[in-house]
Amino acid sequence: MENDAYDRIGDEPPNYEETSFSEHRAVRPSVVSAFGHDTLDRVPNIDFYRNAGSVSGNRAVRPSLQELHDVFQKNGRISVTNTVEDREGSDGTPSDDVESVIPLDNKDGTVRFGWIKGVLVSRDGLHWGRVRRVLGSGDGWVTLGVRRVLVRCMLNIWGVMLFIRLSWVFGQAGWGLGIVVIALSCVVTTVTGLSMSAICTNGVVRGGGAYYLISRSLGPEFGGSIGLIFAFANAVAVAMYVVGFAETVVDLLKENDAIMIDELNDIRIIGCISVVLLLGISVAGMEWEAKAQIGLLIILLVAIANVFVGTGIPASTDKKSKGFFNYDAKIFMENLPPDFRDGETFFSVFAIFFPAATGILAGANISGDLKDPQDALPKGTLLAILITGVTYLGVALCVSAATVVRDATGNINDTIATGMEMLCNGTNTAACEQGWNFSSCDVNSCKFGSMNNFQVMTMVSGFGPLITAGTFSATLSSALASLVSAPKVFQALCKDNIYTALKFFAKGHGKNNEPIRGYVLTFIIAVAFIIIADLNVIAPIISNFFLASYALINFSCFHASYAKSPGWRPAYRYYNMWLSLFGAVLCCGVMFVINWWAALLTYAIEIFLYVYVTVKKPNVNWGSSTQAVTFVSAVNNALSLTGVEDHVKNFRPQCMVLTGAPKNRPALLDLAHCFTKNYGLCLTCEVFVGPRTETLTDVNAGMEKNQMWLNKKKRKAFYAAVACDSFRQGTEILLQASGLGRLKPNILMMGFKKDWRTADTAGVQSYVGILHDAFDFEYGTVVLRMNQGLDISHIIKAQGEYAQELAEENKGKSIFRKSRNLSTQGLTSRASVTTPQSPQVVVVNERLVSTSTQFQRKQGKGTIDVWWMFDDGGLTLLLPYILTTRKKFKDCKMRIFIAGQPGRVEQDRHEMKSLLEKFRIKYADIHVIDDITQNPNSNSWKMFEDMIEPFRLHEGSKSTTLAEALRKDNPWKISDAELDTFEEKTNLQVRLNELLQENSRAANLIIVSMPIARLGSVSDHLYMAWLDILTKNLPPTMLIRGNHKSVLTFYS
Repeated sequence: MENDAYDRIGDEPPNYEETSFSEHRAVRPSVVSAFGHDTLDRVPNIDFYRNAGSVSGNRAVRPSLQELHDVFQKNGRISVTNTVEDREGSDGTPSDDVESVIPLDNKDGTVRFGWIKGVLVSRDGLHWGRVRRVLGSGDGWVTLGVRRVLVRCMLNIWGVMLFIRLSWVFGQAGWGLGIVVIALSCVVTTVTGLSMSAICTNGVVRGGGAYYLISRSLGPEFGGSIGLIFAFANAVAVAMYVVGFAETVVDLLKENDAIMIDELNDIRIIGCISVVLLLGISVAGMEWEAKAQIGLLIILLVAIANVFVGTGIPASTDKKSKGFFNYDAKIFMENLPPDFRDGETFFSVFAIFFPAATGILAGANISGDLKDPQDALPKGTLLAILITGVTYLGVALCVSAATVVRDATGNINDTIATGMEMLCNGTNTAACEQGWNFSSCDVNSCKFGSMNNFQVMTMVSGFGPLITAGTFSATLSSALASLVSAPKVFQALCKDNIYTALKFFAKGHGKNNEPIRGYVLTFIIAVAFIIIADLNVIAPIISNFFLASYALINFSCFHASYAKSPGWRPAYRYYNMWLSLFGAVLCCGVMFVINWWAALLTYAIEIFLYVYVTVKKPNVNWGSSTQAVTFVSAVNNALSLTGVEDHVKNFRPQCMVLTGAPKNRPALLDLAHCFTKNYGLCLTCEVFVGPRTETLTDVNAGMEKNQMWLNKKKRKAFYAAVACDSFRQGTEILLQASGLGRLKPNILMMGFKKDWRTADTAGVQSYVGILHDAFDFEYGTVVLRMNQGLDISHIIKAQGEYAQELAEENKGKSIFRKSRNLSTQGLTSRASVTTPQSPQVVVVNERLVSTSTQFQRKQGKGTIDVWWMFDDGGLTLLLPYILTTRKKFKDCKMRIFIAGQPGRVEQDRHEMKSLLEKFRIKYADIHVIDDITQNPNSNSWKMFEDMIEPFRLHEGSKSTTLAEALRKDNPWKISDAELDTFEEKTNLQVRLNELLQENSRAANLIIVSMPIARLGSVSDHLYMAWLDILTKNLPPTMLIRGNHKSVLTFYS
């Protein structure tokens, strides 16, 4: 029967069939057998550690600590539903944990390319359980996986270069440098193979090849950039292999005098026809092709053996005329030094040969098809590198080094009479001593010899057609593998939605989720490069892109090791981080030596794609080493800061903002963000008041949700929350414990308590107490007041209720999709639909919503008026200056208002001007207020008296006994004695409001020095009255008071 366990569609878990060896075991909410008593605790189980999108089953949900802690409070019964989301048909044992399995027969009996069928699975669709019993222990599976990787890698590495370019490489470089070419290629691929082995054994590997390895290790920025390049390189590789195939066919046509047009156009015609047929095979699928991989390998092995056999068969006269003389020490020595021609160099020759080594990723490209890629990929890949490296070296030394001369005429009449060998000299000495005169090749170009004839292997072999068959099988199998790999890698990239414009290519078709659109795109790219029709031009292009991929694979291994993340635990131990770094540097260096401008272009494309992904910030989190290194760097930088004392020149505002939930007071958050932006610390804080058992759930639930909201709104801020019995206690905890080392807040920012006159006494005392606490902990303090208020939580709540109602009414309809993103402009009207409100309330809410977004918009031309009444260290001056440096406030000019003495106005202005110039702070004007000490007018005073009237004792008009009783019963009220004591300070606040109304009514923003109340002397309600009367009926106003530590200096 069929097994649909392997599902290539996305990361969705597949359906597992019932098998004879499966034991269906339901996991109960309580477990008795393991511990001997009824308990909610779970024994360690692999299902708890799966990813959410595990392809081998659903992730089990273990009980939380809170559930374990609270379970016996519910009448002592254990009742936790949905504790385990167990997959159907799983026996729950670790031995069943396979992230991918070997696919068996499809219903239609077809198998796509790259899926091994028929090796150990019979044609009738062998049962999964029977397969496992046939294979026996896990060692059988390892053998199958290694074999699959080994076969695919060798089929790709033994490609076009082995039969039609290896002799040319050794002819150009000589066997001395030829060995270096192969050795350098093997060094690059071996180091890359070691790095790849470490990465792919550090967890479950899925489809996507090099893209998957790099993206999951270094993150989407590197993975996204190299994914496109790697997919493109595979598409170009199709062209390279097909052109190699076409060259061989054209040579056969030429031998039989059957050229259609000319050699170049014949290569194009044959190449295009071949790639069309390959595309048809890839799209339609052919069962025999999947089965024939072992057959193709056998053909290649026989062809390679045929070459070695041919070198030992005595050469015929025809072969001698074409440069083949069996083994000869003089030929061997003559072929030792290089003989670069036609502008070739060592690295240009290396660039042409290197694509022969790029097949090492063929196994990684089918990582998603392997049962155990962690075991199969390292063994299969490294074994393939060893076998193919030795093969390349052996074939090259036996053919190009020891048996074939560089140049030959192919004319059987170019012989030398016996006894004339003593006259041999020049470049063809070895052939001359064998009795052949190829001296004409020094003047005219010859068609034979290792330098001129790309079909040397066919000539040398014992049976030429076998080499032709080997060439066909090598080139076509490699082309077909690349034609499948490129769309698969590209589809994996598109599925991750890193490049939203490429989402079109993520769609798969059929049961196997075949990337038909990717096949078509790969076909178009391949045809474009087939038109070049020159293998020596196409190969260096591929070399560049594959070297870039290898460099990043090596760097990924180094980076992950360097980060020292506890999650970096590769099962493959035979790697070294510095060796991986050497491999990365070597790949980069070779790229530049091969072709510096192509290398620059490749890295320019990579950097562009990297920046694009960084800016777009795709919504993915793969636990990359980049995150780990960022964390380590952050910790080290934070620690290094602790060893350096703060300096006034490096002061920057770091704000702790009491916003509640960040979205509840957007104006307060926006203004704080203007201060800190990307250059300072901003903490948005929320205090949950109530018993901890009741509020803890809200605290934990809000952490991630609110931080994600900040990230979505592009607010560079952190969210922090505490649960306490009182608001003041929670704020005090935040004031003391927030931050890390030098990265801690130095400014407390909060909104003005607009309802202080109607709030209970404890609320007012708590609010004023927080201001005192901030000063005690040496915080600067900022209080923002806006006439319409700051809190829009009631409107957001109404919006949520409306959205919920709309969702219920339109379940499954398209209108629900549109209702998700409710605009800010429509908040109040939707709120009124949910809960009918008076027109006045609707108007107020509309104004509040408009005001709450005021600082999200660019401020028009206007002023920021700074009333710097008291020297607090310069914070009152520094914060508005910072605002003027932001884009939103760049059109606002700063006006400075200071208190002055009558008769000293000009002198006070000059002194302030001199100070501001030394501080290098730009300003539009300086206003000296010399009538600030005048008494306020009667209307203003009456407004203040009406404000404090409900909170006065009026003990002066009562008897002493009654007055004492009143003070004892209402200690928080304002006494007559207190008003008399602070009459001047009270007059100052009322008078300042008059001056503010007179001078700053049209300002965009007002900054005023905050008055400080003497702790224990000024009652809380009187202090609130001061703040209220000072800022009443004004544009947005900030009360600022520094902690009297200098934040400005004029010293360099």
